[in-house]
Amino acid sequence: MATLACLLHDLGHEVSGYDDIQDWKFTQEGLDARNIPIYSDDSFVPSKDTIVTCSKAFQEDHKEILRMKQLGLSIMAYNEIIGSLTEQFETISVCGTHGKTTTSSLISHVMHATLGCNYFIGDGTGHAEKNQRYFVIESDEFNRHFLAYHPTYTILTNIELEHTECYKDIDDIVETFQTFVNRSQKKVIACGDNENVRKIHFEKEVIFYGFDEKNDVVAKEVLSSKEGNQFDVFIHGDFFGTFHVPLFGKHMVLNALACITLCHQLGISKEKIEELFSTFHNAKRRFAEEVIGNVVLIDDYAHHPTEIRVTLEAAREKYPDKELVVLFKPNTYSRTAAFAKEFSEALRVADKAYLTEIECNREKASDYPGVSSQLILNGLPQGEMISMETIDKLLKHPNAVICFMSCASIAHLKEKLIQLLEKEKVS
Repeated sequence: MATLACLLHDLGHEVSGYDDIQDWKFTQEGLDARNIPIYSDDSFVPSKDTIVTCSKAFQEDHKEILRMKQLGLSIMAYNEIIGSLTEQFETISVCGTHGKTTTSSLISHVMHATLGCNYFIGDGTGHAEKNQRYFVIESDEFNRHFLAYHPTYTILTNIELEHTECYKDIDDIVETFQTFVNRSQKKVIACGDNENVRKIHFEKEVIFYGFDEKNDVVAKEVLSSKEGNQFDVFIHGDFFGTFHVPLFGKHMVLNALACITLCHQLGISKEKIEELFSTFHNAKRRFAEEVIGNVVLIDDYAHHPTEIRVTLEAAREKYPDKELVVLFKPNTYSRTAAFAKEFSEALRVADKAYLTEIECNREKASDYPGVSSQLILNGLPQGEMISMETIDKLLKHPNAVICFMSCASIAHLKEKLIQLLEKEKVS
């Protein structure tokens, strides 16, 4: 929602927002920079020509939505507004179960500095100018939102079972992605290493990328270090170039490869891609690091078992001599119920795991009896519960990399630990 607000503001609209919670969020930076007001009460009275949209986190009976209806204002679905924006530009839609934010960020970073582009990133980052040709957008499959979009090019990073509250099974998800990618006006760039991606019947020209030799664009000779990943790229069997990205884990090589493939299609030189990769900083809450004494804190948006596993493996790879600790806050009851076993397996990559209670603003606990974080703990021998009141448990790990993981807000937990660590340094 914050990203959409920023884009609409940049395109000349008067924008304001509402939020129940007044605590500062990392997605708020763009709003603050543009002086977009955020209200948490009914003091704001919008003009009669105002169009209202809202996050799916809000139910139809929310007091503010009811107030907007009583004022007679037009209410438009969030994804329909974005869909109308995608029609105004040559849109590059980045979709997939994982990797959307980093891939979108890489592409917008390179394109903004070369061909120029508008961009919409899921971490709250967005920018738009009316005279731009291209629009890079992270395209979310939740509730089939992206079916309202109109892509010129589509990048498909991978497909896994996710959002079980709105998809009945993996076949349902694959079919939905198939519908979306075949909306592309020009080409599809897809990760050919993913078996579910290979199930899709592509009606448009598709370029496959990955590690496997059967792909059109292939990454080889991957070298990992504390500075990131270096790898060679081959296009249709011919050597294209050697690239380095300051990102960790082989999954990040795939994200970079998607970017390289698109940029090659758009005529951006390999030299320019190499140069701009070196100045790339990942999106907010994507392997964001902070060091306090001997403790490394990593803040990451990971909320699916696959994302948790690859991020923990990347942390282990970068810090092999430190204890690996994870604090995970499950976000939805439906995801916890569907993936409890997989969450346990992923979290076992760490030496020690801590879980909070589930936090969800779009599902009710009463609709999921018996579903709690305990389902994950049952398969996690090295796991235990943690809360704001017991965050000092993390002080038992004085030489560790501690990963804070969730798509829900966990900033307050990390900040409390930072206070305790700073206090220890002083004493």
